[in-house]
Amino acid sequence: MLTPGYDAALAQVFRQHTARLMAAMTAFTGDFDLAEECVQDALLTAIEHWPNEGLPERPAAWLLTTARRKALDRLRRQTVYQEKIALLDTPPLTSEESTWAEDLLALVFTCCHPALAREAQVALTLRAVMGFTTAEIAAAFLTSPATIAQRIVRAKRAIVATRIPYRVPPERERAERLEQPLAVLYLVFNEGYLSAGGEVARRNLADEAVWLAALLARQLPAEPEVIGLLALMRLHLARAAARFGVDGALVLLRDQDRRLWDRGEIAAAVGLIERAAALRRPGPYQLQAAIAACHAEAESWEVTDWAQIVALYDRLLALAPSPVVRLNRAIARWQIAGPAQALAEVECLATPLARYHLFHATRGELLRALGRTEEARAADREALRRTRNPAERALLARRIG
Repeated sequence: MLTPGYDAALAQVFRQHTARLMAAMTAFTGDFDLAEECVQDALLTAIEHWPNEGLPERPAAWLLTTARRKALDRLRRQTVYQEKIALLDTPPLTSEESTWAEDLLALVFTCCHPALAREAQVALTLRAVMGFTTAEIAAAFLTSPATIAQRIVRAKRAIVATRIPYRVPPERERAERLEQPLAVLYLVFNEGYLSAGGEVARRNLADEAVWLAALLARQLPAEPEVIGLLALMRLHLARAAARFGVDGALVLLRDQDRRLWDRGEIAAAVGLIERAAALRRPGPYQLQAAIAACHAEAESWEVTDWAQIVALYDRLLALAPSPVVRLNRAIARWQIAGPAQALAEVECLATPLARYHLFHATRGELLRALGRTEEARAADREALRRTRNPAERALLARRIG
């Protein structure tokens, strides 16, 4: 029987080591499903034994050894896999060996292979790499466990059917292939970062995304976009304490108490931006991080270097043009040229951003600044209709009211 607090200790150990185990077992077996089954079996075995025998001195090594034994047992029952048995029947690796990081990197590239749909990439990365349960993923993305389970099953089948290799892409392909895992990581991060402070399952998404981005940055130190994404995430998290009021209400950037921002974290993120810039291969994540740094280093909304931010958006548009970037540039231009000119720029984006709630919310703010109150309310109502984020919905509802 578990003693008080022991179940929490087990959960922490499992959360800490599941991704490493999954990566190592996928590398050993070459079979994604088999690896997952063996890791789950090892965790269940730990639940059965550890409460009576005590926590092992090296839990990760215990779990890895157990998972490998489970794999051998399963493969021995299937004669078609005799070659794999010979390959696997070697002394077990210890948790201290550095190969797990390379294995985990290979697992990330496999889960984020461009042959898989984006939704499948996200679900598989969360399940296999970050160790989230199907129920946790469903809660974080406000969908049903059955839908998430179906995405994961389809993704696994696609990996087998298309023979997606379990490996880190060769250097000549790496920059292009990085686009997929970085996009998945930023999407996962934003799902967590944009959620209200009380939603634990969603808040964990941001923390796990930062952890994995940091791992990628350590393993790929010559890839500036990886470093740029890590800097961008850390800059966002540096002001997390000021993003929500005591009542859980969303606080916009201009209204945040900057005394709550983590200045040490901001300085560390700026250092990452400088490190990425030294590699002289600018990219969209580096530019977004530089824009976030302009906001983070400003002592107040009023003294923000808006001209520099607009210039950075111009560079971002040259590298990665999109209607959303144009919308954000127009918001920055508002602070320089006034709401009328900004609104004119925003109105030009009505067609490509008709379904984007922040287009309507921004338009509402500009209309309100120009004294066009009823039109502003109509824009806010449209924004409210198009977002499911509870904090954003509450903010829009207050504006309409």
